[in-house]
Amino acid sequence: MEQLHLKPASQVTGDMQLPGSKSISNRTLLLAALAKGNTEISGLLTSDDTDRMLEALNALGVKVSQTEQGIIVEGCNGDFPNKQADLFLGNAGTAFRPLTAALAFSNGDYHLHGVPRMHERPIGHLVTALRSAGANIECLANNGFPPLQISPAALDVSKPIQIRGDVSSQFLTALLMALPLTGKQATIEVIGELISKPYIEITLNLMAKFGVHVQREGWQQFTIPANSRYASLDTMYVEGDASSASYFLAAGAIGGTLNVHGVDAISIQGDIKFAEALALMGGKIAYGENFITTSKAAKIKAIDLDCNHIPDAAMTLAILALFADGTTTLRNVASWRVKETDRLTAMATELRKVGATVIEGEDYISITPPEALTQNAEIDTYDDHRMAMCFSLVSLGGVPVTINDPNCVAKTFPTYFEVFANIVS
Repeated sequence: MEQLHLKPASQVTGDMQLPGSKSISNRTLLLAALAKGNTEISGLLTSDDTDRMLEALNALGVKVSQTEQGIIVEGCNGDFPNKQADLFLGNAGTAFRPLTAALAFSNGDYHLHGVPRMHERPIGHLVTALRSAGANIECLANNGFPPLQISPAALDVSKPIQIRGDVSSQFLTALLMALPLTGKQATIEVIGELISKPYIEITLNLMAKFGVHVQREGWQQFTIPANSRYASLDTMYVEGDASSASYFLAAGAIGGTLNVHGVDAISIQGDIKFAEALALMGGKIAYGENFITTSKAAKIKAIDLDCNHIPDAAMTLAILALFADGTTTLRNVASWRVKETDRLTAMATELRKVGATVIEGEDYISITPPEALTQNAEIDTYDDHRMAMCFSLVSLGGVPVTINDPNCVAKTFPTYFEVFANIVS
């Protein structure tokens, strides 16, 4: 297994440019593919997850070409040219879930599969919701999990489609993005509390850009008007990834001053709220046009915070807790358990390796920092990009740390460790 040995560091300075947002990139690719006309996309994230989406669109007959500014996607006007395809989607939830819904309404035969971990990530609630509208979807191994076989079906969206909201917001995103393909008015009812609402806001924002305006009643009911159709955009710019920004904003709070380029206060991504959580912990934040400046905290304060609105970036708060003045508790993060790995258990396990006292609850984690961080800890990353990026920050405590399987960051930020090395000393 490959290892990366990070040297002790204590200072952070300079500028860094964020890669494009994964959430925006894969949503934009699918919406552009479903639209009528051509859309030029710039700032697109280059990563394993977006590669899987692009490969899938190619297999479905959608033409994509390179330009000096980015790519041009030739939309299929809601009708994929290829009605048979075998799609390998790796561990890309932002590709697998939306494509499942879109293909369920596409009158074709499609096989969707991924890496072993993708086959452990639940999709049963989405499958059940699609079946309630007449979709023909078979779980090929374990009920409620990929791989899937999708076949042509007679669809009926005259009755409200119910979807659980408390497992993954990607299920609702998938339904929202796919239902305009029916051309009929369709209503979605969310059962239970909807988690990760900011990710739904990204979905609704991007659908509106592509011409479909969803009517919403709170967070419990969403209606797609009849005759909704996606229309192409001349150009679409993908802003920097706010989840990836969290590592660098935190680094500045621990060790110095850093300008993080690619996002600002008006980002459409929910994880931009990480900056507010960082300020609660004592970090100094200043916003510019398309950048955020972060500066060293006089003292990093322990917090008790509901993190439902920033589930991915909350992992970075767990690392900041190692530098805090007391016990930090991060609540309402049950969704961590159905991500690239069971992140609650993984975080608890690896935080203990660096000396923290950790309590792992069903939907929360409490972290008490050690008097001194453990040197030369070997951090397992569980094929989870965010585990690798988070634990790089441990080195800013002035201790060496080893990251196992560092290349897992290719999922969303292939050059992460090179960029990190350029801003620390």
